Amino acid sequence: MAGQQQLWGGVECTVNRVYERYGDQIRLSGHENRPEDLERFAELGIRAIRYPLLWERISPEQPDQCDWEWTDRRLARLRELGIRVIAGLIHHGSGPHYTNLVDDSFAPGLAKHAQNVAERYPWITDWTPVNEPLTTARFSALYGHWYPHLRSEGDFWRALLNQIDATRLSMRAVSRINPAARLIQTDDLGRTYATAALREQATFDNMRRWAGWDLLCRKVNRDHPFWARIAGFGLEQRLEAILDDPCPPAVIGINHYLTSDRFLDHRLQRYPQHLHGGSEIQLYADVEAVRVLSPASQGLEGALREAWERYRLPLAVTEVHNGCTREEQLRWTAQAWDIASRLNDQNVPVEAVTIWSLLGSSGWNTLLTRPGLYEPGVWDVSSGAPRPTAMVPLLKALAASDERPIMATGEGWWQRQGRMAHPPVARPAPIAEHIGPPHDPGSARPLLICGATGTLGQAMARACSMRNIPFILTSRQQLDITDRSSIEAALDKLSPWAVVNTAGWVRVDEAEAEEDACLLANAHGAIALAQACDRRGIQTLSFSSDLVFDGFKGYPYVETDAVAPCNSYGRSKAAMETGIAQLAGDHLVIRTAAFFSPHDDFNFATAVVRSLERAEAVLAPDDLIVTPTYVPHLVTASLDLLIDGETGIWHLANGDALTWADFAKRIASYCEHDPAQVQAVPHQTMGWAAPRPANVALGTCRGPQLPSLLTALEHFAQHFRAERLENAA
Repeated sequence: MAGQQQLWGGVECTVNRVYERYGDQIRLSGHENRPEDLERFAELGIRAIRYPLLWERISPEQPDQCDWEWTDRRLARLRELGIRVIAGLIHHGSGPHYTNLVDDSFAPGLAKHAQNVAERYPWITDWTPVNEPLTTARFSALYGHWYPHLRSEGDFWRALLNQIDATRLSMRAVSRINPAARLIQTDDLGRTYATAALREQATFDNMRRWAGWDLLCRKVNRDHPFWARIAGFGLEQRLEAILDDPCPPAVIGINHYLTSDRFLDHRLQRYPQHLHGGSEIQLYADVEAVRVLSPASQGLEGALREAWERYRLPLAVTEVHNGCTREEQLRWTAQAWDIASRLNDQNVPVEAVTIWSLLGSSGWNTLLTRPGLYEPGVWDVSSGAPRPTAMVPLLKALAASDERPIMATGEGWWQRQGRMAHPPVARPAPIAEHIGPPHDPGSARPLLICGATGTLGQAMARACSMRNIPFILTSRQQLDITDRSSIEAALDKLSPWAVVNTAGWVRVDEAEAEEDACLLANAHGAIALAQACDRRGIQTLSFSSDLVFDGFKGYPYVETDAVAPCNSYGRSKAAMETGIAQLAGDHLVIRTAAFFSPHDDFNFATAVVRSLERAEAVLAPDDLIVTPTYVPHLVTASLDLLIDGETGIWHLANGDALTWADFAKRIASYCEHDPAQVQAVPHQTMGWAAPRPANVALGTCRGPQLPSLLTALEHFAQHFRAERLENAA
């Protein structure tokens, strides 16, 4: 049966309420006003899509007032494209304002909505009336994160039963119109591990995770461990009604994330304060199991096996997503597909693997309680327009059983020793799990990084090492970009899949007296390297500078602005850009500015900190505006763009445009020094040989943006705080 599972897709479509505010992921992703997204989805080869026909969106004011305009157009197009619709009616929601999860009107109200939808679209066969009922009940009625913001076990059970009743009644209403209708019931499925002192809590959690499916499958009878507990909240008649009229799913939909498996530890001192919590009778730390257990938790494969053993019903992986660097997104998806294939080979039926967050998601780092970070999906919509990532060729390859992108191979961070964030805890497991799968470090073509001695080269190597991207970092002796024969020999010998050029001339003021040498390194050498790669079909990544601009624009420069350098260094970078732009292959050029890193003693920010530590005054210009760039953020985003196969010129900086003097003052504040030690001066007093443009703030018309400068400075300062603590010890 290997490879017979289908590829499904899903649009993050949560409409959840927090007090009086509704959050709508469809609007946040831009899919609300972009029907052409459906053509993009079809190109992946997906056979079905989890798609929103949400109660809150179709009947927001009154149950019988339905607005079908948005869904009519999109569902008609999905039918034309041959993509089966899996209809979602509530997605982490509590319904429109006239009901909520613990209201008696909720279940019959959703059933009425289901009837309306089925009458409008009688051809829809697959349904998920309520997405993740157990998870939604926990977040809304036990933890109080979402509306109606309740925090009691009785309210949790009532919210869960209401959603189960809503599912049963909805499927009854749909089946009267389409007798072939199937219920695909989703929920997050993880496992709780714990220290011996917390075994009872872990046992309870591991029973509760099945409660939604157990209710639908008629497993919650009077002998069930939870019957008396739920009945004790005055809900026995509700249990009896469900027992008398169950609604077993046609497919058990498993949503599993790297955070789904948890570990509970009574030894609070081993973990930071923000991980401390507990129940009414015990305090404990609740952490991601993957960050502490050795070997790691059972993961997705274990969750699927457990679900099959418990229900013996067909399975589907109904959400696959990993908010991480691009190669880790690829690996997580590829591994999920392979797990499904392996289980099908072993006669565990996994009908499909669903790629979730096709357009990404926003705010899950805050559990949707307030605005939060955007995580790219298969497309990155951070710039407003969908940009295909490396996930697109991977999914096309999976759907067609073709060769996968090279970065989809290798161990993910969840399989490497560096995943540990806390003191390891041994997990009893067969010896094979302790050893792990064999790994051949020479199996993948490497990424070649030129420039072993520079800040960017070292940072690239550090990032690749952490991200398990095979790489080779070359010095000038191994690959001299000013020597064409050296370039040819190195490329033929190493056979990289891509080349990152961080080599070149970096001394801006010295370039004024040595312009030919600067031009040789930054332009002629860089172009020769790109040309050699072009002939071999090898991608390249090169770095340019804000100094290609003259500073007269008056507001941030974007990628399409014309260059007009005012010094020798800027002219060398502009010449490099022009030469590479004439090549036909896949060549990416990142313009950046004023980069800083705690791992480099020769950048402005570190020099400021060292001077302040010595109680020395810092002189910084107050008449030159730049956009500082944090090197670790720059490297992460640059590698993601390279893996995505992006080409052309991109601007990457940490957002804020400010003078060097203001930058120095912010550094002082974040690193716990006195900003008054920074003296703002005209740049002409600095003794610089090279002319400087007045305002070379970088913006972008392409995206993505790096994290904020505030975030960058906080990360930068953490390094020096840790250094002080280490020195004090």
